[in-house]
Amino acid sequence: MNQVKIGKFIAECRKNANLTQLQLAEKLNITDKAVSKWECGKALPDTAIMLELCDILKISVNDLLCGEKISMENINEKNEQLLLEMSKEIEYKNKTIWATMKVIMVVSMIALFAGLFISAFLIPEGVWQLVAIIGICIVFLIPCFYALRLEVSVGAYKCKNCAHEFVPTYGEALMAMHFGFTRHLKCPKCGERTWCKKVVK
Repeated sequence: MNQVKIGKFIAECRKNANLTQLQLAEKLNITDKAVSKWECGKALPDTAIMLELCDILKISVNDLLCGEKISMENINEKNEQLLLEMSKEIEYKNKTIWATMKVIMVVSMIALFAGLFISAFLIPEGVWQLVAIIGICIVFLIPCFYALRLEVSVGAYKCKNCAHEFVPTYGEALMAMHFGFTRHLKCPKCGERTWCKKVVK
């Protein structure tokens, strides 16, 4: 989606409705700065207020997301184009999140081993060495929990038994045994607990 085009379209529709940025913001219970960001192409309206915004501006959601008034003859073509663009954006965001998660895990592992090496060889044996090792392990776990949250939020897990793809809860993923990005999960479709492989689409 072209944010700049959508922003210009919002500004045009707002002016056609004889509304200032402040008046439109007040109708939507948001700040005029948010409206300004939309119109400058720096952000898109939240999905929670899109319908209300479209109602105020007398446009459809399709018009808003395309950044132009869509004629009935072109509606199917525009819908297909819009769905394709949105799926590409989702795919790009998923890949970005997946790459971020991998970077977090690699950096965390390096930091863990470096910390344990320093604790083992540079801190004298005793209570402080033990405290340092425990502290390093706790600090290592924090990004691991965050990385798992990212892992669960992207794509799905594929059941080895029935090939059904599903998204487990964070708690289910946390408690499941795993090897890399394959987790021992219960499939909601077949009810079997199998090694489910992560699928990022």
